[in-house]
Amino acid sequence: MDITSFDQWLDTLSTALAQGKAAGLSGEQITNSAVMLGDYLAKNINPDVPENKLLKSLWETGTQEEKQALANMMVKLVQSRRAH
Repeated sequence: MDITSFDQWLDTLSTALAQGKAAGLSGEQITNSAVMLGDYLAKNINPDVPENKLLKSLWETGTQEEKQALANMMVKLVQSRRAH
């Protein structure tokens, strides 16, 4: 899938978040999954939009605790978009 905007990326994450919740995943499980996704993306995917390049740079520079925090913030961002 080609992501052409950050909004499109957030929509993709929103769909994945909804599926995770529908499958009964807890908030902690969702955040842990987001960390695993972040690790995979940082190692294997070339960012396609400037915002994702920034996220990759932050991910690569952060400690494990900071990655957990960044993943948690991304989950919250996606949740807040769904609420509006």
